[in-house]
Amino acid sequence: MRSLSLANWVLNPFQSMGTEQIYDLIGRDSPATGALWLNLGYWKQADDLTTACEALATLVAETAAMSHDDDVVDCGFGFGDQDIWWALNYAPRSIVGLNITQSHVMHARQRVEESGVDDTVDLRVGSATAMPLEAASASVVVALESAFHFDTREAFFDEAYRVLRPGGRLVIADILPRYEPGSCLRTAKQRLSWRLTANKFAIPAANAYPVEHYTTLLKDRGYEQVAVESIRDDVYRPLHAFLRRNPQTMTRLHPVLRLPARLAMLLDPDDVFAGLDYVIAQAVKPQATTPPAAPN
Repeated sequence: MRSLSLANWVLNPFQSMGTEQIYDLIGRDSPATGALWLNLGYWKQADDLTTACEALATLVAETAAMSHDDDVVDCGFGFGDQDIWWALNYAPRSIVGLNITQSHVMHARQRVEESGVDDTVDLRVGSATAMPLEAASASVVVALESAFHFDTREAFFDEAYRVLRPGGRLVIADILPRYEPGSCLRTAKQRLSWRLTANKFAIPAANAYPVEHYTTLLKDRGYEQVAVESIRDDVYRPLHAFLRRNPQTMTRLHPVLRLPARLAMLLDPDDVFAGLDYVIAQAVKPQATTPPAAPN
């Protein structure tokens, strides 16, 4: 039954699913060794997938200046690998994780307990766009390769602002469409690459905008020290090269998922990822907010 559902999702161009359905269907099939990481990895100094996934979690934590004084909210935590990593390596005071996929939450809670960090990490079913958390209850909000799913990302920006204390930091590892001037063929490849990704991975149309607009949206919501940096050159091409060199990695995937993965390895990565950007975004909630002007 699962194989048929996966085949319908992968091969049927008219089949699309919601985020929770997709991740329930994919299940615990992760190509990472000895873990269940679901991110694409940061490959600047990594030479294997698990190390690259850990490096991306490290980049997010370092960008957020995560420390033992922090109360962290992690939106879209997958199977909890990043929360375990942060608890063991950065020892924040608390990590509250929110995820809409109940199967992820149940399995991640078990893994957190087995890792001995359940006194720090509290994983819950919950939405990043309607966080079941009190205002000003967190010093750090993060979303590691999940915000593109949120309906909408703007609603997440608003909720993160509400939940953050003054001076709190927002850090996001995110996927955006890439618009780069070029030939008609190049433009067509970019559009096709984005549309295939957005359709199969439940990215709302409202979340399809370039880096410049991303920055504007954060600033319009009152965030300061906004910076959005593309790291695509340290994500897509080296990931593609690693999988091409190590095809056995894909044997950890369900057989139905191996087919599109192996087909992608036969193509030029500049075509496969033509329409995809990958960014690290950071922003800070001001220490003091300006009160609204008194009515005339």
